[in-house]
This record gives sequence, structure tokens and C-alpha cells, in this order.
Amino acid sequence: MMRERERGSPRSDEREIESQKRDRVASSAITSGWPRWLRRRLKNSSDLDIKLEGVVVEQQSQSQMLIRMDGCFCRWEGCVLEFMEKGKVGKVTRFKSRVSNVKTGQTTGRFTVINPSIYKLVVHQMDVKTAFLNGDLDEEVYMNQSEGFVFLGNEKKVCKLVKSLYGLKQAPKQWHEKFDTIILANGFKHNGADKCVYSKFTSKYGVIVCLYVDDMLIFGINMLGVCETKKYLASMFKIKDLNEADTILGIKVKRHSEGYALCLSHYIENKLLKYKHLNVKEVNTPFDSNYKLVENTGRAITQLEFASAIGNMMYAMHCTRPDVAFAVNKLSRYTSNPSAEHWKAIARVFGYLKKTKDLELYYSGYPAVLEGYSDANWVTSVDDNKSTSGWIFTLGGGAISWASKKQSCISHLTMESEFIALALTGKEAEWLRNMLYDIELWPQPMSAISIYCNSQATMSEAYSKIYNGKSRHISLKHEYVRQLIEDGVISIVNVKSSGNLADPFTKGLSRDMVMVTSIGMRLKPF
Repeated sequence: MMRERERGSPRSDEREIESQKRDRVASSAITSGWPRWLRRRLKNSSDLDIKLEGVVVEQQSQSQMLIRMDGCFCRWEGCVLEFMEKGKVGKVTRFKSRVSNVKTGQTTGRFTVINPSIYKLVVHQMDVKTAFLNGDLDEEVYMNQSEGFVFLGNEKKVCKLVKSLYGLKQAPKQWHEKFDTIILANGFKHNGADKCVYSKFTSKYGVIVCLYVDDMLIFGINMLGVCETKKYLASMFKIKDLNEADTILGIKVKRHSEGYALCLSHYIENKLLKYKHLNVKEVNTPFDSNYKLVENTGRAITQLEFASAIGNMMYAMHCTRPDVAFAVNKLSRYTSNPSAEHWKAIARVFGYLKKTKDLELYYSGYPAVLEGYSDANWVTSVDDNKSTSGWIFTLGGGAISWASKKQSCISHLTMESEFIALALTGKEAEWLRNMLYDIELWPQPMSAISIYCNSQATMSEAYSKIYNGKSRHISLKHEYVRQLIEDGVISIVNVKSSGNLADPFTKGLSRDMVMVTSIGMRLKPF
């Protein structure tokens, strides 16, 4: 009796239908040449979502534009893709299917961190499931029926997309517009400097939401605002609540007695294992100042692997390791045609990361003052006689923004190279100030941001209302810096070279100076 009732129940019927769907997909996969492990997963997995939502089958007309697309579940024979969503570091929590364009692909990335240590904010994390499926299409898009998902009796028809899918070029834009509309309707407002940062402050709570594609961090003064925001978003989207922030975009978030720390040791260990064939040895500095790297005129040595290694180091540099910024900047100039000497320099950077893999970026909340450091090294590029700019900003005790860049124009004097670096630092200071200005936690009006520079001539030129030089590109930067000073955005302060935290972003330093500047950036083991 129980079995008969169970068979007749709606829930058992749904399970049987889903099982039949999986069997059909698994059988069609055999004819598609998919691997055995995938066919076994398609047949046995109970959490696999194979609903063909977002498409309707229609007869194609001559005026309709057809996009040649394929949809599958795994990377196989170069034409299909696998999307895996990760929770804890290195742990796969679920698989997602996507539609991938046969001709093109696209990636995007940039990570924005707002320091919650200053005001002891609560930090929670959420993930939007299949985020791009929430986007609404503004135009008609048609695609071929995917192999393995052909509707019987309608083999010659095409699919009309009724919602945005993964793989469409407009999918990220449509998803952001949908999220933007929904969260603004709940009383949130945009940040003037970053359109992916939203804030809402009431008499009972204050909440800041930072969105990166489908991952979001929610900062709250108390749990009331965080819980209400979660409840609202869960009513609008399929949301996975990850509770207190633990790992965001591969970066480990650790909480300590004074605030938070960002860690990337697991990532560095993984990359050291990947490049173990380089026989990496531990060293005390990321770049040897005695290296005279020049362009390779001979044959390139494993160019693709070199570019991959640069990308791996660049990710670590952008996230939590500003101490390797100059080395990565220098080596990335030779990506197109690397030589054996360039590979030795790569191995040295990995050797430094191996020795210092446990360093974490600390934020204690003090001092709650935004400060910047600017520096330049004149004519560091032997090939084109261009200088290198470097800057870093600190807030809440740790570094929040940094860069090491080759200057785009040739400077005739040391002062000119310093002034070019100062203009770039001022531009970054203006952006950071605008971002903080729209967060109601920060006291208003905001004081001028102090930028420390070790060049007296550059300081004198910045506060002078007359530029006597002949280079037009320098005069524009002079006018821009002078305007920032007059508007109260920045103020220039003199500092000794030994106390300039931007020094390691323009040149290779000795072991002692690397240790001193790393401490100044608040890089230390947990």
C-alpha cells in the first residue's frame, strides 16, 4: 500500500520524470562522444539541473539572425566548457551548464576591497546561483538546438532565447542592469566612484553591498541590516547564503582580534607545485637589482607558459602581495618573446613567494586616515628610456591600493618623472576619496589626502602656479596636480627616501629594505 501511494504521489512522479530526463541526456551523450565519467554523472547525479529554461523552439525565418552556439556540461574536444562553482578553497560544490559561443569567449575580473576593520563591521558573503539567467534580453537572439538537447519532431527549428544565458556577450551587462534595478528599488544608492558598490543607511542600521559578477560581500553595522538585505535578495534571486565571509574570489578572509587579514598562501602553494620544474629556491628579495633584462632577439622560450606564469604572479600581486609589484611589472614587458634570463627572473619571484608565502595583509582599523606615497625611478627601461612610476595608499593600518607602471612618455629630468608619478597618484587619490565620500560612515567634510613624496623639487613645482618647462604633457599634469591641491583633495608632504613606501614599486631593493617596506604595508604572518 505504501509503495502504491508513493508511486501515485506528485513528488514521486516528478522524480520519475527527472530520472527519465537524465536517462535521455545520458543516452544522447553517448552519440556525442562525451567521456564515460560525464555520462555516469549525468545518469546518477540527483542534483544536476537539466531544465531547458530560457529557450523556446521556433521556425527560423530568413530575416532572423542565427548565432551558432553549443551547450554542454564539460570541457571536451575543444568545443564545450565546464563551469564549476567553488565554496571552500579547492572544493567543488556544484556544476553549472552554460551556452558557449563557438567563435569567441570572454573573461572579466577585478577585485574591490573595502576595509571593514575601522568601524568593526559585520561581513557576510552571498552567491547568486546562475546569475546570468536573471538578465532580461533587449533584443531577439536565436541559436541552433544544442547537441543532446534536440526536441523530437522539431529538429529543423531553432531556439529563441527568452532570457540571457551564460556565454552571450551581453549577459554580464543584462545581469548587472537587473541587479541594479532590484537593489535600488529597496532603498540602496550607487557609489559615485564604483557602480558595483551600494549602500543603505537608516536610523536602525547601515549596509554596504559590494558585487562582483555573482559574488557579493555584505557589510553591516549590525546583523539587523545584514539579515534584512539577505531576506530581500533571497526573495528576488536564487541565493546561496555563505554566512560570515571566509573565502572570496580565492582570497582567504581571516578575522583576528584587531580586525581582518587577507591570505593567499594556498594559492601560492598551488602555483609553486605547478612550476616545480623551475627548481625554485628560496630567496630574500623578489628582484635582483643587478639583473639587466633586455629584449630577446632570438627564439622565444615557452612563450605561452611564460605568459601564464606572469598571470599567476599578477593575480597574487593584485590581491594581497604588493611587495612583488615591481618584479611583475618589469617581467611582464617581455611576455611576447621571453629568454632564459627572463625565466631565471621568474624563478626568483617564485622563490621569494615560496619563502614569504605565509605573509598576510593585515587591517587593524588604526589609523583611520587615508594616506598615499608616490615615487619614480628615472629611465629604468634600457630599451626605450622610459621611467617607472609607483604609488601605494594605506588605510586602517594596511595597504588598500598600489601600482607599479612604466611611464607612457619620456621624461627629460628626474623631477619630470617624479611629477608624472605624482599626477597618477593624485588621480588615484581622487577616485578613492570619491568612493569614501559616498559612504555615510566617513566623517564629512573629508580632509585632504596626504601624499608623501621624497622630491623637494617636485613639491616646489606642485605648489607653484607657474610652469616654466617646455613639455606640454608635463604642463597638463602640473595643472591637474595644482587643481587637486587648490580643491583640497590632496596635500604634498616631504618624506625621506628610506621612509617612502612607494620605493619598492620603482626598483629592486636590498633584503633589509624589502623587510622594512613590507612591514610598512602591514604584510606579516598570521
